[in-house]
Amino acid sequence: MTLRVLVAGLGNMGLSHALAYAHNPDFEIVGLVNRSPVDLPPELAGHEILQDYHEALRRLAPDLVCIATYSDSHADYAVAALEAGAHVFVEKPLATTVADAQRVAEAAQRTGKKVVVGYILRHHPSWIRLIEESRALGGPYVFRLNLNQQSSGPTWEVHKALMRTTSPIVDCGVHYVDVMCQITDAPPVEVRGMGLRLSEEVAPEMYNYGHFQVLFADGSCGWYEAGWGPMMSDTAFFVKDVVSPRGAVSIRMPDSARSDDIDTHTKTSLIRVHRVGQGDEDLSMEDEPGHQELCDREQAFVARAIREDLDLSRHLQDAVRSLAVCLAADESVRSGQPVRL
Repeated sequence: MTLRVLVAGLGNMGLSHALAYAHNPDFEIVGLVNRSPVDLPPELAGHEILQDYHEALRRLAPDLVCIATYSDSHADYAVAALEAGAHVFVEKPLATTVADAQRVAEAAQRTGKKVVVGYILRHHPSWIRLIEESRALGGPYVFRLNLNQQSSGPTWEVHKALMRTTSPIVDCGVHYVDVMCQITDAPPVEVRGMGLRLSEEVAPEMYNYGHFQVLFADGSCGWYEAGWGPMMSDTAFFVKDVVSPRGAVSIRMPDSARSDDIDTHTKTSLIRVHRVGQGDEDLSMEDEPGHQELCDREQAFVARAIREDLDLSRHLQDAVRSLAVCLAADESVRSGQPVRL
């Protein structure tokens, strides 16, 4: 049976997910929701753009709702969809508070519907390999991760809009905390964060550069850094490095990589595995998926999770946990104090 999909939010990720549904015969798009007009690509031409999410949900009764709106609406929209009898795909972060994230998880359990959170790196062969190679080395680990974006023009406008509700270290950080947690399996226990507002175009209560350190129960520790804006440096903007007593695993980018290229955020040049006393092994990551193909893979997983009734309880627990770490980092930035988890 084809899954009837309602897509809410037609920004960069919403359009990419809508295209993934259009490419996949397992899905049929029955509605698109956006608060303002948007130019649709040819694959989506002919679909009416509705403005009222709740009316669209009631009238169209979809099997699946894709939520790619701003973060502060994620939890309410997800719970409404679940209670209307639909499965949910929701972009990260799952919510803007831990309590709201737990509310979504509880609604999924209560209704028996599937919720998949948009952790796209879980479907990326290079990141799957990085996690496997890191776990093979064994911990405790040092995680060194960042993703800075020298954004300008329309991309800077998108970033400023995102920062009305969510800081860069929360919006992007959930991906990379999720990776840390998959590698170590140990619970995070403390977070320390710092940040700075580097532009008067950013709201006074928000910051567009931040970094945090997270400590794990097994002794592992890591840092994550994220900055958005035209002032950000393009030097060392992409660091993806896992170190253990027995060596290190790193994603290495070509010198031509640019922080404002969306495929740079997911594509890799190679993975270097360094083993103490054994030298280095370079694993070529040629012909890996670009951004749209990753979205296609992610939505194919959504279809499989529904059809095969996959148990997603651990997936949702991980989403809540990684969000809790990043929100603790945001709290630490604002309070100037470490946060115990």
